[in-house]
Amino acid sequence: MFHTCKPGDTVAIVATARKITRAEVEPAVIDLENRGYQVILGPNLFETCNQFAGTVDQRLEALQWALDHPDVSLIWCARGGYGTMQLMDRLLIDREKLKKKTLAGFSDITALHLWFNALEIPTVHSTMPLSWPTNTDLCRNLFFETIEGKAINYLWTPSHPGRNGIAAGKLMGGNLSLIYALMGTPYFPDLTGAILFLEDLDEYRYHIDRMMTALRLKGVLGQLAGLVVGGMTDMKDNSVSYGMSVEEIILSKVADYQYPVVFDAPAGHINNNLSLRFGVPYQLQVDDQSGKLTEVQAFT
Repeated sequence: MFHTCKPGDTVAIVATARKITRAEVEPAVIDLENRGYQVILGPNLFETCNQFAGTVDQRLEALQWALDHPDVSLIWCARGGYGTMQLMDRLLIDREKLKKKTLAGFSDITALHLWFNALEIPTVHSTMPLSWPTNTDLCRNLFFETIEGKAINYLWTPSHPGRNGIAAGKLMGGNLSLIYALMGTPYFPDLTGAILFLEDLDEYRYHIDRMMTALRLKGVLGQLAGLVVGGMTDMKDNSVSYGMSVEEIILSKVADYQYPVVFDAPAGHINNNLSLRFGVPYQLQVDDQSGKLTEVQAFT
């Protein structure tokens, strides 16, 4: 069951990956407080160690503190980058405590989405404080509505054709690079019958092929009920072109399956990064004109 938040609850902002400054966090803090939330900044939030928000020990301390804190309702990761998976084999997870909290973030935070969803703890794939000032108003409003339990119902017009159909299943996934990196570890959820969401940033096309091929060879792609692809932002090609678009690469890897596939979902490394609740049931509908993702139930 998804843990809903409400004004008056306590939000902890922690940094598990790249470093961040107080000025970068402040706009999100102001809007949280204006919404009625109590905000506490996690330990070591503004520490630096090379590109990271402190050493592994400092970032581990911050996340463990938020997981264990009895008053924290929402753990909101400050930013992505890289570094979250460095903490995972040292975190002490209490599933009963997790049931009383919501985790929110995206990109590198996919590592935690996968693990918590594997433990059947729903999470929120959402914008983060670093991106808050450049996000659209819709993105910011839907962040609050999602953590507060309003059902998700998104309809959009893809720019690239996918594969038509209707599917139902739990929505899980996140950043393709993190899914690829954690596949086969104890932190990876069972995706049998799931609707998989993918997004990524700043990758070469052949990297996308390699990661999707690995998911196919491992049998992950063959287990799915549906595939939703969000922002594939700032993709790159070599001087000698790969010869296929990212969309064509992805479609080629799922050509043997019959489930619906849709592109250009409004989530990922884009300003209009709309929130998605992971680990709960959705219906996916894809036709020639649109993609539609509908959460089966509200939580308010």
